[in-house]
Amino acid sequence: MTEAKPKPVPPAPPRIKPPRYFPGKVASFIIVACLLTIVVTRVFQEVIARRMPMFDDAFLNLSTIILGFIASLTFFLWFVIRSSYPGLVRLLTFLAVPASIVIFLSFFEIVEVTGNMLPTWAPRGAKKADSTLGKVTAAVQETKLDLATTTPDDFPQFLGPNRNNYLPGPKLADDWKATPPKEIWRQKIGAGWSAFSVVNGYAVTMEQRGDDEWVTCYEVATGKPVWGHTIPARHENVLGGIGPRSTPTIHNGKVYALGATGVLRCLDGATGKLLWKDDLLKRYGLEQIPAEEIVMWGRANSPLVVDNLVIVPAGGPVGKSKSLIAFRADSAKEVAWEGGNRQISYASASIATLGGVRQIVIVNEDTVTGHDLKTGQELWSHEWPGKSNGPASSSQPHVLNDNTILLSKGYGSGAELISVKLAGDKWQVESQEQNQRVLKTKYTNITIIGQHAYGLSDGVLECVEVATLQPTWKRGRFGHGQILGVGDKILVLGEAGELALVAADPDTYRELGKIQALHGRTWNNLCLTGKLLLIRNSEEAACYELP
Repeated sequence: MTEAKPKPVPPAPPRIKPPRYFPGKVASFIIVACLLTIVVTRVFQEVIARRMPMFDDAFLNLSTIILGFIASLTFFLWFVIRSSYPGLVRLLTFLAVPASIVIFLSFFEIVEVTGNMLPTWAPRGAKKADSTLGKVTAAVQETKLDLATTTPDDFPQFLGPNRNNYLPGPKLADDWKATPPKEIWRQKIGAGWSAFSVVNGYAVTMEQRGDDEWVTCYEVATGKPVWGHTIPARHENVLGGIGPRSTPTIHNGKVYALGATGVLRCLDGATGKLLWKDDLLKRYGLEQIPAEEIVMWGRANSPLVVDNLVIVPAGGPVGKSKSLIAFRADSAKEVAWEGGNRQISYASASIATLGGVRQIVIVNEDTVTGHDLKTGQELWSHEWPGKSNGPASSSQPHVLNDNTILLSKGYGSGAELISVKLAGDKWQVESQEQNQRVLKTKYTNITIIGQHAYGLSDGVLECVEVATLQPTWKRGRFGHGQILGVGDKILVLGEAGELALVAADPDTYRELGKIQALHGRTWNNLCLTGKLLLIRNSEEAACYELP
């Protein structure tokens, strides 16, 4: 009996994979997670910022760009590698997307970035505005300049006569809608973040024109150039911009100006003639490129002139830097002293009296220090974390009384009150109050009116009670612009060039008027002489008569 042959088992039908027209689990998770994070962080930004002070608008925008790129790249890779769309469609997409990016980048480039890390694109190779300007030639003939005679309306240095960003007057009108500011003149100007200083009707500033760095003098009443002095120097950084960033100081008929590449000049205010100069980079053995790896955004320190001394932050190589250097103002760049061993920041030296001792106070890269005025010796020090090629310190210290200083800074640092006391022959420095959520003054400075401090905190105007560092209000998005306290009001020059008048009212935000005063990114400080307001940015300058 023969065995029955088993029937052959038919082969299993081939498993047909379902078409993939939507991303799979892993790709979907990455894309959704990125997009959801973007939405949540933007909706709950204020809540997150209370717990994470570093989470400012710049951080938010940067994280949005990174997460958006990750989500887009994930979808792109899934589409060309894993999707079931026709091969020709995937091939064309694979070729078209990178080609489009390459073509776009071949024709366009990022020319500047706002304080909130938003880029501005322009045609590649297009001439920058400063390169289209010629030399500064005197338009005022047979005019005898006198920058030695002072007047009550002078604004002779950075942040005003007292270097505190506040003027007691003049009395400004309460309503710009009824009587708006009157434009007196407007003109193009070289690049840079320098502001104007004014003495006896003449305004001095710094500007970049092509490969030359200029110190220039203009008539306040007309805006006409009077003289200009130039040296071959240029600082340029996509994030920080082009040109000089410090404001000249006018003193005893002379102009003292520190350029972005570290050249300190003393000029005759009447003629613009060079009296002496000193190259700080050369003095401390640095070339421009390695120097800007340490102090990335260029020298931004406005000279302090006091007791026949011209004092500026010194700097130098890592581990060998000097906090300050003082020159004899009238002695052909003779060095009076060097003081401290801290790397420099972008703040400027100030004169103050603490513990009954007249001294120099300076915000360094990662500390705040006081220095003996005659020798430069460091008297005291307080940690104030920062990095001059990262989360930099730019804001000035505000001395409130004989033993109290108010500090402010962006990048999540906020505000701090410190006490500085002299006990016998020893200095004691202690932190009194600290609040990382207020007065996050990234590129700006505060003004103190009464018992309150006002400042642009991550681009929003804020009022803070000085004694407690507690906010009373926060309103008005102006970006990373500048402010100036005048009497019982505040002039606010926004990052986009808008000019606003705000009441210095600690109880509520009251905007008294606003105009579009300039066009383009504006990081320059304001200068008020009488009722004439001089403002500028990296492309234009204007003068307004305030009501």
